[in-house]
Amino acid sequence: MKTRDFLLMVLILLNFSTSFSQEKSKKEIRKEHKIEQQKKTEALVNSKNFMFVANRAIPQGYPTVDLNSNPNHLKFSPELIESYMPFFGRTYQVNFNREGGFKFKAKPESYDLLITQKGYDLKVKVKDNNDSYDIFLNISPEGTASLTIASNNRSTISYNGNIEPVPAEKELE
Repeated sequence: MKTRDFLLMVLILLNFSTSFSQEKSKKEIRKEHKIEQQKKTEALVNSKNFMFVANRAIPQGYPTVDLNSNPNHLKFSPELIESYMPFFGRTYQVNFNREGGFKFKAKPESYDLLITQKGYDLKVKVKDNNDSYDIFLNISPEGTASLTIASNNRSTISYNGNIEPVPAEKELE
């Protein structure tokens, strides 16, 4: 009887130590993945050529909008800003010859990238033929990002999403 209890106790202890070591390895794997994501994000931001893809739009005074099934992007580079972002909110000046959303290609008037303790802040001013835009992108070290676009002709809108490498042109269309 004592031998059986002793063996049972040994098996329980072995099982506990095995699951503890597995749990530790899961933590290590998560930490390694986080470090890998931070390196990818740093490389993308330092290249100054990346794109933001939104998964949620947050218009002022309206409910949030899920964008996972809605194609969108905002490409960043110091030479050209290309936007293909949907817009939800109030428009102050209507231009009937224009598509909806923030759709433009323009050279930025300013392109300021700041490294902060919590990631990266990118401030861009862009002017096209119809409007001017103040774009603010806050990027976490893991690559998640928050984008805010303020326009002269529309209410300010925010988006949540991720930054990604710019794919080949054929993949965007």
